[in-house]
Amino acid sequence: MAPTSSLLIRRARILLPNGEFLVGDVLICDRQIVKVAAEIALEGDREIDAIGLTLLPGVIDPQVHFREPGLEHKEDLFTASCACAKGGVTSFLEMPNTRPLTTTQAALDDKLRLAAEKCLVNYGFFIGATAEILPDLLSANPTPGIKVFMGSMHGQLLMDDEANLEAIFAKGDRLIAVHAEDQARINQRRQEFAGISDVAIHSQIQDNQAALLATQLALKLSQKYQRRLHILHLSTGEEAELLRQEKPSWVTAEVTPQHLLLNTSAYATIGSFAQMNPPLRSPRDNEILWQALLDGVIDFIATDHAPHTLAEKAQTYPNTPSGMPGVETSLPLMLTQAVEGRCTVAQVANWMSAAVAKAYKIPNKGKIAPGFDADLVLVDLDNYRPVLRSEMLTKCGWSPFEGWNLTGWPVVTVVGGKVVFDHGKLDTNVRGEALTFDAE
Repeated sequence: MAPTSSLLIRRARILLPNGEFLVGDVLICDRQIVKVAAEIALEGDREIDAIGLTLLPGVIDPQVHFREPGLEHKEDLFTASCACAKGGVTSFLEMPNTRPLTTTQAALDDKLRLAAEKCLVNYGFFIGATAEILPDLLSANPTPGIKVFMGSMHGQLLMDDEANLEAIFAKGDRLIAVHAEDQARINQRRQEFAGISDVAIHSQIQDNQAALLATQLALKLSQKYQRRLHILHLSTGEEAELLRQEKPSWVTAEVTPQHLLLNTSAYATIGSFAQMNPPLRSPRDNEILWQALLDGVIDFIATDHAPHTLAEKAQTYPNTPSGMPGVETSLPLMLTQAVEGRCTVAQVANWMSAAVAKAYKIPNKGKIAPGFDADLVLVDLDNYRPVLRSEMLTKCGWSPFEGWNLTGWPVVTVVGGKVVFDHGKLDTNVRGEALTFDAE
């Protein structure tokens, strides 16, 4: 057996599971938190003086597109996990629209193998649904669930036929996560607005109604079969109000920082960098989504990190691809909102860690308590720093939030008891582990 190694974090402002703070110490042995106390008399093999810093559970980002295999010119598992470590993201759940698609156990195994070789943080991978229900859809493991693209997709992963969707909901009990946009509505709107090259038209083509129609259908099928449903990147006020009225206990929903903090006015300033699916909405949508998050109608936060190169984004609409990076900025974006009074630090930690672990049944994650995994981030809530393109570790090298002045930047990130990011420097020898998703 390998010798036990210990890490001691001293004099941090520790977020406890009850939402209160304790200025004290955390002792970590190997991968687990062993003790949390006002003062720990022991010495650690390695010690971190965290005076003035706040210790939070590491972020679990439940929706990312890391592009490997097949699209590594945009991002790969190594560069993406470096960006995660810098952003305080200690675990991620990645989507199946890579090349080849993650629709079989063999493809899932290949991603797990690549991640074990390359990832500085913990990882999990969704399996994708296709119209032809492949035999591994319900048996492939480990996976957080089935990803269904109801719209904004082409090829095998597009599931825009209600009968095909119903076949997925009717069989098995695995969580279904939906990208809810109505493809027929999008196709119709594309014809109506054909020939317009202003990227701002994107929010009108894939409009609020396209999102609402798909979410209504997913909810209907979920209720019919009592099937565990998760609605990815909720973007409209209409969807939030629908869930406020009609959200069964087995349904969860998420929102991205960009749908809370950006809106259609961003097209005028950052152009195609503002283009994503589902699109940015109105300031009114921002406000309704915020209220739904604060009220618990929306359960947690994801980035939908979906990078494209600068050259790809420089094309003319509709040839510009949809998507933006997010893992490096999501935590400081949300902590800045907390410092400015929009929410609390404890709420941010819940939305970005504990609630995600609960929804996806990821054991021993999301809390700073004995017996939990030592996936942690120390953040500085006292100093502001701008988002700079030159500092981005994502391979695409840009951010839609460039120039935003944020606080809550990670200073130290710990994955599995090992320091992976420390005052701007990465330890690229650290490796995360495959996440598990307990049945109960």
